[in-house]
Amino acid sequence: MDRGAQPTAPDLAVMQSGGAGGETTVALLGSTGSIGSQAVDVVRAHPDQFRVVGLGAQRSIDRLAEQAFLLRPEAVAIGDDTLAGALAARVPAGTEVLAGVDGLRELASRAEVVLNAVVGFAGLPVTLAALHAGRRLALANKQSFIAGAPVVQAVRNASGGSIVPVDSEHCALHQCLRAGAFGEVGRLVLTASGGPFRGRTPAELHAVGVDEALAHPTWQMGPQNTVDSSTLMNKGLEVIEAHELFGIDYDAIEVVVHPQSVVHSMVEFCDGSTVAQLSMPDMRLPIGYALGYPERLPHPFGAIDWTALGRLDFEPPDRDAFRCLALAEAAGRAGGHAPAWLNAANEVAVDAFLDKRLPWRAIAEVVEATLAQCEAGSPVSVEEVVASDRRARSVAGAIVDDREWAA
Repeated sequence: MDRGAQPTAPDLAVMQSGGAGGETTVALLGSTGSIGSQAVDVVRAHPDQFRVVGLGAQRSIDRLAEQAFLLRPEAVAIGDDTLAGALAARVPAGTEVLAGVDGLRELASRAEVVLNAVVGFAGLPVTLAALHAGRRLALANKQSFIAGAPVVQAVRNASGGSIVPVDSEHCALHQCLRAGAFGEVGRLVLTASGGPFRGRTPAELHAVGVDEALAHPTWQMGPQNTVDSSTLMNKGLEVIEAHELFGIDYDAIEVVVHPQSVVHSMVEFCDGSTVAQLSMPDMRLPIGYALGYPERLPHPFGAIDWTALGRLDFEPPDRDAFRCLALAEAAGRAGGHAPAWLNAANEVAVDAFLDKRLPWRAIAEVVEATLAQCEAGSPVSVEEVVASDRRARSVAGAIVDDREWAA
């Protein structure tokens, strides 16, 4: 195992500690999206445990204003600073309105727990601001953590901030890892639903459309994450995230397809014991776990009716039909700039697919061609991460635009 990337001392200490009790202040950034909206449900179900002091979104001012009236935070932030005036006219009197990246950063320093549900690479400033301030980061934004891992890890190790993952798979691993010591871990097993195209051959995937890719059989997610699930890119990104979060070598991280999405992930220990986390698919459970950690919340989400569950199936992923999984694993092993280039190329390709400028099968082709031009070295500053992301997007955009993609 790769002990050089193992969880930091603050993370390990809090995993072994008890809860402090009392009301916890929370900032929900990306509050208007799928994860953010479900986080609102969680905090409203536990009014004596959480006080929301900040809400943030990129552009959805109407929804953000509704949430402000519902939760009465001290401040709201809008990432698109051109919308600050319109937002100020919609929020309750006395609510402070912050704008731009700086506004989102500011909110990330004001609460004890910061939920980062900002979509994509744009979430990096929130991640860094929360960790810089020594906060507990409830991380629902894997892309920024993966792309900026060298910089994020440096801040995480130095600041006293900690990360509790919100992704259902990594939240499951976090829970399972509490059953043993780091040196006792044999391997991590990440489960994948298989997405809407599970079981289809490459030939059957040749002409799938946007509506089909967005029809996930289990989870309700935003368009980017749903398409990533259809290509298995999401699982490849999660392999990288698991390595970075828990310090486990890539050789000890396995992916299995589990269509019921009840076993959210597993940890196998050195003696052959496997500990799994099971619940019905409900993102409010991992959200609540991250917000309330190290205590568990009293309101159950995703409880299982064992008399009705029926069966649990597992199978290996089809790496020929879903090439993005292997591309992501290779980028993770390469390290340096490669994860940032992987994420940027994928976001560009998925945007083009959603705009119907690129066929589904070509998402992997764009990512592979972009990674072939990835620069050597590793970013050591936020500016270098941002520049790397920008260069990769330029390369990927040119590949999308310069090639003829047959329907």
